[in-house]
Amino acid sequence: MDRESREAPEVLRRQQDMLARPIAELAAALRKRPPRVIVTCARGSSAHAATFGKHLIERRIGIPVAAAAPGIASLYRQPLGLEGQVLIAISQAGRSDDIIETAGMARSSGALTVGIVNDVASPLAQACEIVLPMGAGPERSIAATKSFVASLAVLVRLVASWSDDRAMQRALDRLAGRVHSATDLDWSAALGALAAANSAMTIGRGPTLAIAREASLKLKEGCGLHAEPFSSAEFQHGPIALVREGYPIIVFRPTDAAATGLEQLVHRLSRAGAAVFATGTTIHGATPLPALEPDHPDVDPICLIQTFYQLLIRIAERRGGNVDNPRHLQKVTQTR
Repeated sequence: MDRESREAPEVLRRQQDMLARPIAELAAALRKRPPRVIVTCARGSSAHAATFGKHLIERRIGIPVAAAAPGIASLYRQPLGLEGQVLIAISQAGRSDDIIETAGMARSSGALTVGIVNDVASPLAQACEIVLPMGAGPERSIAATKSFVASLAVLVRLVASWSDDRAMQRALDRLAGRVHSATDLDWSAALGALAAANSAMTIGRGPTLAIAREASLKLKEGCGLHAEPFSSAEFQHGPIALVREGYPIIVFRPTDAAATGLEQLVHRLSRAGAAVFATGTTIHGATPLPALEPDHPDVDPICLIQTFYQLLIRIAERRGGNVDNPRHLQKVTQTR
């Protein structure tokens, strides 16, 4: 996992040339015939990438994005009215039957189907009209790292081209170097609390909600640590009642308006006795986790997850686990 996560900067450099033409063609088609709704279909880490894409598209394009329930196609055989709309399926391996069948159903209904995949020879890639390769190369560790980073970058590239956002495009030019710099930032301040915990929470909002969800999944699968993700707003509608003395919480702070209110939440959690760790500049009541200087709010979160992966490896080691061989898991998960 360590070796593969460190390959992410080179993956991002390869992507730039690999995706230039297909993304330009797709963006032109979307501008010519904009859909009224976009539907995503994914599971696991790819579902968190879809959450990231939802934020990007709704924030920058203004088109609502909804997540498909894959079982509607694979179990119930119920077609959805998607004529003239867009389905984006995201998968590293591209071999889960329910994702493949959802893409096939959407295409049959008249939707434009887009597959963001690492394996361009996979059944999912074949089921989609347009394929946007992640370009991550072979990933043998069960935990997805470079392919998750790559999938986020594909989505940013698509939205930057679709919206003709020059600032976002320039940030993408800098992303590989920034991810390289983020890899070795020191988050050991959170190591002891998380390694000793029975449960933890991860919090984000806006562009960092997907990062919180990915971090929570990785803590579960890689470290055997029960962790739950929340938006900072949703967290206050009930889950905050779980907080006890010493309860570890990682706050993935966004670098845009979504950060509003986080400082007050951190103060509240600190007063409740939580062990709060927050990325970026210091918030009173939280232990800071270093982050790169803000560059672009929709691109900065990719650097946060890259740093988190290195912390994850150390937590697993401290807890006696093996991130490359989690219990009960295999690399390709096939569901129906």
